Amino acid sequence: METFTYSHFPSASSIVHIAFFTHVSNAKALRARIINAASLTGKQGDDERERVNFAFVDARPVASLLHLQTAICQAILSETQDVLRTKTVHSEILWALNPSHNITEAIRRYGVSDTTTSLLVVRVTSPDLTDVEARMKAVVDGQLEDLSALASTTDWATVKKYYKLAGEDALKEADGDDVRERLVIDSIAVSTVAMKSVMNT
Repeated sequence: METFTYSHFPSASSIVHIAFFTHVSNAKALRARIINAASLTGKQGDDERERVNFAFVDARPVASLLHLQTAICQAILSETQDVLRTKTVHSEILWALNPSHNITEAIRRYGVSDTTTSLLVVRVTSPDLTDVEARMKAVVDGQLEDLSALASTTDWATVKKYYKLAGEDALKEADGDDVRERLVIDSIAVSTVAMKSVMNT
């Protein structure tokens, strides 16, 4: 797990913890747990929602750490400006990653699914929250990896499809150079996420 400090945001949302899990074996149960937590009431509901109070992001359609971090920053910005399009800053991260404004589509594409095997887990919080990694490990059955390993799981065809880049001139110019093509795809994905909230106003 890596921790990032965003001192330009209010203290309550200034710390971001990101963990990358591979070989995830409980994705179906985790998805069911997240859905169930939303319907629980009272202290039991509050406690369970806190246990799963993360953004669970399928790693396959994420082009890079910068791609994810841009979505995180956009989500925190929306929260601090009180203009969230979704219920929480964590679900807003999924919305920010998706090029369209369809929340259901964003959750389906970027959230944990029954078939997810590589998972990015994000917690936006204050400096006061401790033992975050232990909390993540308590809900995800998988192997914790360094964030640098993210590139090995990216499904570039899916990223290209979601961002509708098939006819992109810059990709045509890459002319079969996979490294160059991936740099272009990542650059476009990052820029799209960065501009999404501006285009939505």
